[in-house]
Amino acid sequence: MIPDKMRFKPLSLPDAHVTILGAGLMGRLLAFTLASEGCRVDIHDAGGPDADGAAARVAAAMLAPLAESAVSEPAVVAMGVHGLRRWPQILSALSSPVFFQQNGTLVVWHWQDATEAARLRTTLEHTATVLKDLTPLAVLDAAALAQREPALAERFHEAYFLRGEGQLDNRQLLAALLTDMQRLGVHTHWHSPQSPADFSPATAGQPDCVLDCRGLGARADWPALRGVRGEVIRLHAPEVSLRRPVRLVHPRYPLYIAPKQDHRFVIGATEIESDDLSPASVRSTLELLSAAYTVHPGFAEARIIEIATQCRPALPDNNPGLRLLGERTLQINGLYRHGFMIAPAMLDATLALLREGSGALAGPFQPRIETAL
Repeated sequence: MIPDKMRFKPLSLPDAHVTILGAGLMGRLLAFTLASEGCRVDIHDAGGPDADGAAARVAAAMLAPLAESAVSEPAVVAMGVHGLRRWPQILSALSSPVFFQQNGTLVVWHWQDATEAARLRTTLEHTATVLKDLTPLAVLDAAALAQREPALAERFHEAYFLRGEGQLDNRQLLAALLTDMQRLGVHTHWHSPQSPADFSPATAGQPDCVLDCRGLGARADWPALRGVRGEVIRLHAPEVSLRRPVRLVHPRYPLYIAPKQDHRFVIGATEIESDDLSPASVRSTLELLSAAYTVHPGFAEARIIEIATQCRPALPDNNPGLRLLGERTLQINGLYRHGFMIAPAMLDATLALLREGSGALAGPFQPRIETAL
Protein backbone atom coordinates (compact mmCIF):
# COMPACT_ATOMS: atom_id res chain seq x y z
CA MET A 1 0.00 0.00 0.00
CA ILE A 2 1.11 3.56 -0.71
CA PRO A 3 0.90 5.88 2.35
CA ASP A 4 -1.80 8.51 1.95
CA LYS A 5 0.68 11.37 2.27
CA MET A 6 2.63 9.91 -0.66
CA ARG A 7 -0.22 9.19 -3.03
CA PHE A 8 0.08 10.83 -6.42
CA LYS A 9 -2.33 13.71 -6.76
CA PRO A 10 -4.05 13.66 -10.17
CA LEU A 11 -3.64 16.52 -12.60
CA SER A 12 -6.25 18.59 -14.37
CA LEU A 13 -5.55 17.64 -17.97
CA PRO A 14 -5.15 19.27 -20.45
CA ASP A 15 -4.59 22.43 -18.42
CA ALA A 16 -1.52 21.14 -16.59
CA HIS A 17 2.05 22.36 -16.84
CA VAL A 18 4.37 19.32 -16.79
CA THR A 19 8.15 19.31 -16.56
CA ILE A 20 9.94 16.21 -17.82
CA LEU A 21 13.53 15.35 -16.96
CA GLY A 22 15.31 13.29 -19.61
CA ALA A 23 14.65 13.32 -23.36
CA GLY A 24 15.24 9.68 -24.13
CA LEU A 25 12.51 7.30 -25.23
CA MET A 26 10.16 7.68 -22.24
CA GLY A 27 10.72 11.41 -21.92
CA ARG A 28 9.93 12.04 -25.59
CA LEU A 29 6.90 9.75 -25.61
CA LEU A 30 5.46 11.53 -22.58
CA ALA A 31 6.27 15.00 -23.92
CA PHE A 32 4.66 14.24 -27.29
CA THR A 33 1.57 12.63 -25.77
CA LEU A 34 0.93 15.31 -23.15
CA ALA A 35 1.55 18.15 -25.61
CA SER A 36 -0.84 16.46 -28.05
CA GLU A 37 -3.49 16.63 -25.35
CA GLY A 38 -2.90 20.35 -24.88
CA CYS A 39 -0.63 20.38 -21.84
CA ARG A 40 2.18 22.86 -21.46
CA VAL A 41 5.36 20.79 -21.42
CA ASP A 42 8.98 21.61 -20.61
CA ILE A 43 11.67 18.97 -21.08
CA HIS A 44 15.24 19.13 -19.79
CA ASP A 45 18.09 16.90 -20.90
CA ALA A 46 21.77 16.79 -19.99
CA GLY A 47 22.63 16.18 -23.66
CA GLY A 48 21.54 17.51 -27.01
CA PRO A 49 18.61 16.87 -29.35
CA ASP A 50 20.22 13.82 -31.02
CA ALA A 51 19.78 11.76 -27.83
CA ASP A 52 23.44 10.74 -27.96
CA GLY A 53 23.45 9.93 -24.25
CA ALA A 54 20.23 7.91 -24.25
CA ALA A 55 20.11 4.13 -24.07
CA ALA A 56 17.33 4.26 -26.68
CA ARG A 57 19.76 5.42 -29.35
CA VAL A 58 21.88 2.26 -29.03
CA ALA A 59 19.21 -0.41 -29.50
CA ALA A 60 17.68 -2.78 -32.02
CA ALA A 61 14.13 -1.77 -31.02
CA MET A 62 12.70 -5.27 -31.35
CA LEU A 63 9.15 -5.84 -30.11
CA ALA A 64 9.41 -9.50 -29.20
CA PRO A 65 7.48 -10.49 -26.06
CA LEU A 66 7.52 -14.24 -26.70
CA ALA A 67 11.23 -14.27 -27.53
CA GLU A 68 12.01 -12.18 -24.46
CA SER A 69 9.91 -14.44 -22.23
CA ALA A 70 12.94 -16.73 -22.03
CA VAL A 71 14.61 -14.18 -19.75
CA SER A 72 11.69 -12.07 -18.47
CA GLU A 73 8.85 -12.37 -16.01
CA PRO A 74 5.23 -12.68 -17.19
CA ALA A 75 4.44 -9.07 -16.25
CA VAL A 76 7.12 -7.78 -18.61
CA VAL A 77 5.91 -10.11 -21.36
CA ALA A 78 2.36 -8.81 -20.86
CA MET A 79 3.68 -5.26 -21.24
CA GLY A 80 5.29 -6.34 -24.49
CA VAL A 81 2.00 -7.73 -25.80
CA HIS A 82 0.36 -4.42 -24.92
CA GLY A 83 3.17 -2.60 -26.73
CA LEU A 84 2.61 -4.54 -29.95
CA ARG A 85 -0.98 -3.30 -29.98
CA ARG A 86 -0.10 0.27 -29.07
CA TRP A 87 2.88 1.04 -31.28
CA PRO A 88 0.86 1.28 -34.53
CA GLN A 89 -1.44 3.78 -32.81
CA ILE A 90 1.48 5.86 -31.52
CA LEU A 91 3.29 5.85 -34.85
CA SER A 92 0.17 6.78 -36.81
CA ALA A 93 -0.11 9.98 -34.74
CA LEU A 94 3.37 11.16 -35.73
CA SER A 95 3.83 13.54 -38.64
CA SER A 96 7.01 11.76 -39.88
CA PRO A 97 7.14 8.12 -41.03
CA VAL A 98 8.94 5.59 -38.85
CA PHE A 99 9.98 2.15 -40.12
CA PHE A 100 7.81 -0.50 -38.44
CA GLN A 101 7.22 -4.10 -39.33
CA GLN A 102 5.38 -6.95 -37.68
CA ASN A 103 6.61 -9.96 -39.65
CA GLY A 104 7.44 -12.13 -36.67
CA THR A 105 10.78 -13.38 -35.36
CA LEU A 106 12.84 -16.34 -36.55
CA VAL A 107 14.92 -18.36 -34.10
CA VAL A 108 17.66 -20.52 -35.63
CA TRP A 109 20.57 -22.58 -34.33
CA HIS A 110 23.53 -24.63 -35.44
CA TRP A 111 23.46 -28.38 -34.90
CA GLN A 112 25.79 -28.28 -31.88
CA ASP A 113 23.30 -26.02 -30.06
CA ALA A 114 20.23 -28.20 -30.64
CA THR A 115 19.95 -29.04 -26.93
CA GLU A 116 19.91 -25.35 -26.05
CA ALA A 117 17.26 -24.78 -28.74
CA ALA A 118 15.09 -27.57 -27.33
CA ARG A 119 15.34 -26.04 -23.88
CA LEU A 120 14.31 -22.67 -25.29
CA ARG A 121 11.32 -24.24 -27.03
CA THR A 122 10.10 -25.70 -23.74
CA THR A 123 10.34 -22.29 -22.09
CA LEU A 124 8.52 -20.46 -24.88
CA GLU A 125 5.76 -23.04 -25.12
CA HIS A 126 5.17 -22.82 -21.39
CA THR A 127 4.95 -19.03 -21.53
CA ALA A 128 2.38 -19.20 -24.33
CA THR A 129 0.17 -21.39 -22.15
CA VAL A 130 0.40 -18.97 -19.21
CA LEU A 131 -0.21 -15.79 -21.21
CA LYS A 132 -3.14 -16.43 -23.52
CA ASP A 133 -2.53 -13.30 -25.62
CA LEU A 134 0.70 -14.78 -26.95
CA THR A 135 0.66 -16.74 -30.20
CA PRO A 136 2.46 -20.07 -29.71
CA LEU A 137 5.62 -20.65 -31.68
CA ALA A 138 5.56 -22.66 -34.90
CA VAL A 139 8.27 -25.19 -35.67
CA LEU A 140 9.55 -24.90 -39.25
CA ASP A 141 11.37 -27.60 -41.14
CA ALA A 142 13.98 -26.73 -43.77
CA ALA A 143 11.44 -26.34 -46.56
CA ALA A 144 9.12 -24.13 -44.51
CA LEU A 145 12.07 -22.04 -43.34
CA ALA A 146 13.23 -21.53 -46.94
CA GLN A 147 9.76 -20.36 -47.91
CA ARG A 148 9.47 -18.03 -44.92
CA GLU A 149 13.00 -16.61 -45.17
CA PRO A 150 14.62 -17.40 -48.55
CA ALA A 151 17.94 -15.88 -47.53
CA LEU A 152 18.39 -18.67 -44.98
CA ALA A 153 17.48 -21.52 -47.34
CA GLU A 154 19.75 -24.55 -46.90
CA ARG A 155 21.58 -22.89 -44.02
CA PHE A 156 19.49 -24.35 -41.19
CA HIS A 157 17.50 -27.56 -40.95
CA GLU A 158 14.93 -26.28 -38.46
CA ALA A 159 13.72 -23.01 -36.93
CA TYR A 160 11.09 -21.54 -34.63
CA PHE A 161 8.78 -18.87 -35.97
CA LEU A 162 7.27 -16.42 -33.47
CA ARG A 163 4.27 -14.89 -35.23
CA GLY A 164 3.23 -11.31 -34.74
CA GLU A 165 6.45 -10.01 -33.22
CA GLY A 166 7.88 -6.84 -34.67
CA GLN A 167 10.46 -4.08 -34.67
CA LEU A 168 10.86 -0.41 -35.48
CA ASP A 169 13.68 2.00 -36.27
CA ASN A 170 14.71 3.53 -32.97
CA ARG A 171 16.58 6.52 -34.40
CA GLN A 172 13.81 7.42 -36.81
CA LEU A 173 11.40 7.30 -33.88
CA LEU A 174 13.52 9.54 -31.65
CA ALA A 175 13.84 12.06 -34.50
CA ALA A 176 10.12 11.94 -35.32
CA LEU A 177 9.17 12.50 -31.68
CA LEU A 178 11.53 15.48 -31.53
CA THR A 179 10.01 17.00 -34.66
CA ASP A 180 6.50 16.73 -33.27
CA MET A 181 7.53 17.97 -29.83
CA GLN A 182 8.78 21.12 -31.52
CA ARG A 183 5.65 21.35 -33.67
CA LEU A 184 3.45 21.09 -30.59
CA GLY A 185 5.32 23.79 -28.71
CA VAL A 186 7.21 21.68 -26.17
CA HIS A 187 9.86 23.86 -24.54
CA THR A 188 13.11 21.93 -24.96
CA HIS A 189 16.09 22.70 -22.70
CA TRP A 190 19.22 20.99 -24.04
CA HIS A 191 22.44 20.61 -22.05
CA SER A 192 20.34 21.39 -19.00
CA PRO A 193 20.87 18.70 -16.35
CA GLN A 194 18.18 18.97 -13.71
CA SER A 195 16.95 16.83 -10.81
CA PRO A 196 13.59 16.66 -9.03
CA ALA A 197 15.09 18.66 -6.17
CA ASP A 198 15.36 21.65 -8.50
CA PHE A 199 11.55 21.98 -8.63
CA SER A 200 8.69 22.52 -6.21
CA PRO A 201 5.62 21.25 -8.08
CA ALA A 202 2.26 22.92 -7.60
CA THR A 203 3.73 26.06 -6.03
CA ALA A 204 3.78 29.55 -7.52
CA GLY A 205 5.85 29.75 -10.69
CA GLN A 206 6.50 26.03 -10.72
CA PRO A 207 5.13 23.18 -12.86
CA ASP A 208 2.13 21.21 -11.70
CA CYS A 209 4.06 17.97 -11.98
CA VAL A 210 7.61 16.66 -12.51
CA LEU A 211 8.26 13.40 -14.36
CA ASP A 212 11.78 12.02 -13.99
CA CYS A 213 12.76 9.86 -17.00
CA ARG A 214 16.53 10.27 -16.83
CA GLY A 215 17.50 6.60 -16.90
CA LEU A 216 20.88 6.15 -15.24
CA GLY A 217 21.03 9.91 -14.79
CA ALA A 218 18.58 9.42 -11.91
CA ARG A 219 20.84 7.17 -9.82
CA ALA A 220 21.51 9.88 -7.25
CA ASP A 221 17.76 9.99 -6.55
CA TRP A 222 17.06 6.25 -7.03
CA PRO A 223 20.09 4.39 -5.65
CA ALA A 224 18.79 0.94 -6.61
CA LEU A 225 19.39 1.68 -10.31
CA ARG A 226 22.37 0.03 -11.97
CA GLY A 227 23.83 0.04 -15.46
CA VAL A 228 23.81 -2.99 -17.76
CA ARG A 229 26.19 -2.53 -20.67
CA GLY A 230 25.10 -3.38 -24.18
CA GLU A 231 27.09 -3.35 -27.41
CA VAL A 232 25.65 -3.23 -30.92
CA ILE A 233 27.11 -3.11 -34.40
CA ARG A 234 25.39 -1.41 -37.32
CA LEU A 235 26.19 -2.83 -40.73
CA HIS A 236 25.37 -2.08 -44.34
CA ALA A 237 25.13 -5.45 -46.11
CA PRO A 238 23.81 -5.15 -49.68
CA GLU A 239 24.24 -8.90 -50.21
CA VAL A 240 21.92 -9.82 -47.34
CA SER A 241 18.13 -9.63 -47.44
CA LEU A 242 16.16 -10.63 -44.37
CA ARG A 243 12.43 -10.09 -43.99
CA ARG A 244 12.35 -10.10 -40.18
CA PRO A 245 14.59 -10.19 -37.09
CA VAL A 246 16.58 -13.39 -36.63
CA ARG A 247 17.85 -14.74 -33.33
CA LEU A 248 20.67 -17.26 -33.13
CA VAL A 249 20.57 -19.66 -30.18
CA HIS A 250 23.94 -19.93 -28.49
CA PRO A 251 24.81 -20.88 -24.89
CA ARG A 252 27.13 -17.90 -24.41
CA TYR A 253 25.92 -15.12 -26.71
CA PRO A 254 22.36 -15.44 -28.07
CA LEU A 255 22.72 -13.19 -31.11
CA TYR A 256 20.04 -11.04 -32.71
CA ILE A 257 20.07 -9.55 -36.20
CA ALA A 258 17.49 -6.83 -36.82
CA PRO A 259 17.13 -5.83 -40.50
CA LYS A 260 16.28 -2.18 -41.05
CA GLN A 261 15.67 -0.33 -44.30
CA ASP A 262 18.14 -0.23 -47.21
CA HIS A 263 20.04 -3.39 -46.22
CA ARG A 264 21.11 -1.95 -42.89
CA PHE A 265 21.30 -4.28 -39.91
CA VAL A 266 21.62 -3.92 -36.16
CA ILE A 267 23.50 -6.82 -34.57
CA GLY A 268 23.84 -7.38 -30.85
CA ALA A 269 24.01 -9.93 -28.08
CA THR A 270 26.27 -8.73 -25.30
CA GLU A 271 24.84 -7.94 -21.89
CA ILE A 272 27.45 -7.09 -19.28
CA GLU A 273 26.84 -6.18 -15.64
CA SER A 274 28.79 -2.96 -15.83
CA ASP A 275 28.23 0.76 -16.24
CA ASP A 276 31.44 1.06 -18.23
CA LEU A 277 30.91 3.22 -21.33
CA SER A 278 34.29 2.60 -22.94
CA PRO A 279 34.39 1.37 -26.56
CA ALA A 280 33.46 -2.22 -27.40
CA SER A 281 36.06 -4.89 -26.71
CA VAL A 282 37.81 -6.85 -29.44
CA ARG A 283 36.31 -10.07 -28.08
CA SER A 284 32.73 -8.80 -28.17
CA THR A 285 33.18 -7.38 -31.65
CA LEU A 286 34.68 -10.61 -33.00
CA GLU A 287 31.93 -12.73 -31.42
CA LEU A 288 29.14 -10.56 -32.83
CA LEU A 289 30.57 -10.42 -36.32
CA SER A 290 31.56 -14.10 -36.41
CA ALA A 291 28.12 -15.20 -35.26
CA ALA A 292 26.44 -12.98 -37.84
CA TYR A 293 28.64 -14.50 -40.56
CA THR A 294 27.56 -18.02 -39.53
CA VAL A 295 23.93 -16.96 -40.04
CA HIS A 296 24.60 -15.52 -43.50
CA PRO A 297 28.01 -15.41 -45.26
CA GLY A 298 26.93 -12.24 -47.05
CA PHE A 299 27.85 -10.36 -43.89
CA ALA A 300 31.53 -10.99 -44.75
CA GLU A 301 31.35 -8.16 -47.30
CA ALA A 302 29.25 -5.86 -45.12
CA ARG A 303 30.54 -2.43 -44.18
CA ILE A 304 30.68 -1.49 -40.52
CA ILE A 305 28.77 1.74 -40.04
CA GLU A 306 29.07 1.98 -36.28
CA ILE A 307 30.12 0.04 -33.18
CA ALA A 308 28.33 1.54 -30.20
CA THR A 309 28.05 0.93 -26.47
CA GLN A 310 25.52 2.17 -23.95
CA CYS A 311 24.26 1.24 -20.50
CA ARG A 312 20.62 0.39 -19.93
CA PRO A 313 19.05 1.40 -16.62
CA ALA A 314 17.95 -1.60 -14.56
CA LEU A 315 16.46 -2.18 -11.12
CA PRO A 316 17.46 -5.15 -8.94
CA ASP A 317 14.76 -7.48 -10.34
CA ASN A 318 15.19 -6.22 -13.94
CA ASN A 319 11.55 -5.10 -13.98
CA PRO A 320 10.50 -1.49 -14.66
CA GLY A 321 9.15 0.68 -11.89
CA LEU A 322 7.26 3.84 -11.05
CA ARG A 323 8.41 5.69 -7.93
CA LEU A 324 6.84 8.57 -6.06
CA LEU A 325 9.10 11.28 -4.69
CA GLY A 326 6.06 13.35 -3.69
CA GLU A 327 2.42 13.79 -4.54
CA ARG A 328 3.36 15.55 -7.80
CA THR A 329 6.79 14.05 -8.58
CA LEU A 330 7.04 10.69 -10.33
CA GLN A 331 10.02 8.67 -11.55
CA ILE A 332 9.72 6.24 -14.49
CA ASN A 333 12.74 4.00 -14.85
CA GLY A 334 14.29 0.53 -15.04
CA LEU A 335 13.24 -0.38 -18.58
CA TYR A 336 16.43 -2.48 -18.84
CA ARG A 337 16.82 -4.31 -22.20
CA HIS A 338 13.09 -4.10 -22.96
CA GLY A 339 12.80 -0.36 -23.52
CA PHE A 340 10.97 -0.21 -26.85
CA MET A 341 8.96 -3.35 -26.15
CA ILE A 342 7.46 -2.09 -22.89
CA ALA A 343 7.58 1.70 -23.34
CA PRO A 344 3.91 1.98 -24.46
CA ALA A 345 2.80 0.10 -21.34
CA MET A 346 4.85 2.37 -19.09
CA LEU A 347 3.50 5.38 -20.99
CA ASP A 348 -0.10 4.30 -20.43
CA ALA A 349 0.53 3.48 -16.76
CA THR A 350 2.04 6.92 -16.23
CA LEU A 351 -0.85 8.63 -17.99
CA ALA A 352 -3.30 6.74 -15.78
CA LEU A 353 -1.51 8.02 -12.69
CA LEU A 354 -1.54 11.58 -14.01
CA ARG A 355 -5.26 11.43 -14.73
CA GLU A 356 -6.54 9.35 -11.83
CA GLY A 357 -3.89 9.39 -9.11
CA SER A 358 -2.64 6.28 -7.38
CA GLY A 359 -5.95 4.48 -7.46
CA ALA A 360 -5.64 3.09 -11.00
CA LEU A 361 -2.95 1.83 -13.32
CA ALA A 362 -3.39 0.97 -16.98
CA GLY A 363 -3.57 -2.53 -18.37
CA PRO A 364 -3.23 -6.00 -16.88
CA PHE A 365 0.51 -5.68 -16.35
CA GLN A 366 0.35 -3.57 -13.17
CA PRO A 367 3.91 -2.17 -13.06
CA ARG A 368 5.37 -1.84 -9.60
CA ILE A 369 4.88 1.51 -7.87
CA GLU A 370 6.85 2.45 -4.80
CA THR A 371 7.75 5.51 -2.78
CA ALA A 372 11.00 7.08 -1.71
CA LEU A 373 10.06 6.70 1.97
